[in-house]
Amino acid sequence: MGWRISFCPNTNFRTMFQVRPESELECRHTIKSHGRQLARDHRHDWLILLLLVVIEITLNVINPFYRFVGEGMMEDLRYPMKENTVPIWAVPLYAILLPIAIFYLYYLRRNDVYDLHHSILGLLFAVLITGVLTDAIKDAVGRPRPDFFWRCFPDGREDYDRWGNVVCHGKPSDIKEGHKSFPSGHTSWSFAGLGFLALYLSGKIKCFDRRGHVAKLCIIFLPILAACLVGVSRVDDYWHHWQDVFAGGILGLVVATICYLQFFPAPYHNEGWGPYAYFNAVEELRSNPRPEDTMNMHGTNQQRSAINSSLADSNLDSTFDAMESGRK
Repeated sequence: MGWRISFCPNTNFRTMFQVRPESELECRHTIKSHGRQLARDHRHDWLILLLLVVIEITLNVINPFYRFVGEGMMEDLRYPMKENTVPIWAVPLYAILLPIAIFYLYYLRRNDVYDLHHSILGLLFAVLITGVLTDAIKDAVGRPRPDFFWRCFPDGREDYDRWGNVVCHGKPSDIKEGHKSFPSGHTSWSFAGLGFLALYLSGKIKCFDRRGHVAKLCIIFLPILAACLVGVSRVDDYWHHWQDVFAGGILGLVVATICYLQFFPAPYHNEGWGPYAYFNAVEELRSNPRPEDTMNMHGTNQQRSAINSSLADSNLDSTFDAMESGRK
């Protein structure tokens, strides 16, 4: 009796977190069975990620360009210094760890290591590329923050050189940070991480399946709304001008989209619920089935036959018992 590989049903809003039957052979790409080979195949990508981390650290260590700031320019830079509403340490929590937790939750339901690996890899690339671009532009532009006056002159006494440029006597760290306004790093990182998460969820729940389930959009807009609120907080805290936030949001969202499309089809695609590598693995399995997979499938069919036979015997015994009870 022949057998065939049954494809995993397209995930949607209802079936996204349902456990799949073990008989769906192509879904069983676990960390234990395929993780080591997958990491080996992408070892160069992980090395590039380490290089991006080194570059990001370097860009934060070096001094930015100290742009000319004249006395007449101080009128727009006298906003008070405030603490961050969203602290720096919180950004990796919601922009990186939260999406990874969701990716892993999906892996527990589908046992698809390709989805887990590529979603994490794509997310890290999106965030780190965005971070490198953001900090490189920050250092090159050197735009003063809205609270630059109080960073430069914490006692309120102004001092300028013969060319009219500021002579700051505040803390060197405050002055250095005061020249990193454009673009907003909080905003770009938020849109990179949460934007990637929004794309990921839109593919998993098939948000654009043309069935008119507008309620799905609420799930997609939630991460985007959170990123927008982070950007608004940067203006409210007087750490950034609105142009800085707008540019950071566009930068993060564009990079997130590019990185996402490297690993996954577009969310509106029929196969937008899974990574390219998953479908390639399934196609390879269909073309060249392994002997152990064939044995597993035959074993599954035999188990099904045994279960059906036991159920039939059980029903038959129940019928006999009922007949005997009737005689009595």
